Amino acid sequence: MSTTQAKVQDVRMPDPNFVHPEVVAPETRGAKAARYVAAVARIGLGFTFLWAFVDKLFGWGFATPAAKAWINGGSPTTGFLKGVEGPFAGLYHGIAGNAFADWGFMLGLLGIGTALILGIGMRVAAVAGSALLLLMWTASLPLTTNPFLDDHLVYAVVLVLLALIGAGKTLGLGAMWEKLPAVQNNGWLK
Repeated sequence: MSTTQAKVQDVRMPDPNFVHPEVVAPETRGAKAARYVAAVARIGLGFTFLWAFVDKLFGWGFATPAAKAWINGGSPTTGFLKGVEGPFAGLYHGIAGNAFADWGFMLGLLGIGTALILGIGMRVAAVAGSALLLLMWTASLPLTTNPFLDDHLVYAVVLVLLALIGAGKTLGLGAMWEKLPAVQNNGWLK
């Protein structure tokens, strides 16, 4: 009995991530400007979240008076949620001032704001920020200036856009963040 072995040919698939240098077009001025505008929008939106955290924590008198600051025993959710009048009033009145709601809200503001300012974890920040903004939108119903759209929904769309375009890589730590092994092994952390 004779055995015949077929000669196995070494066929290597081309690297799908390889880009021929001669094919890559140089970045236009408009594209570069758009990257920087997106980065500034990311940082500005991050500051919006982080400022809400700081003001509610310390009560610097902008949206939260010192007497109602979280460090002075105030609740960061009570004032807003007790004033809800729309279709979700019962739900929001029930969780207003709850320790779980207070901690979740404050950690959300801190985490989302920090991630956006640093340009890291943009996907997580976009999902968490959009969820928080959507909840705040439902608490704002019925809207007084528009039947449907307000700044909460616009900010949520901007958050998703910033994550999709990788806005954390410009004026941020996004490029370095994405090289971390944990992030490379878990794409959702980008």
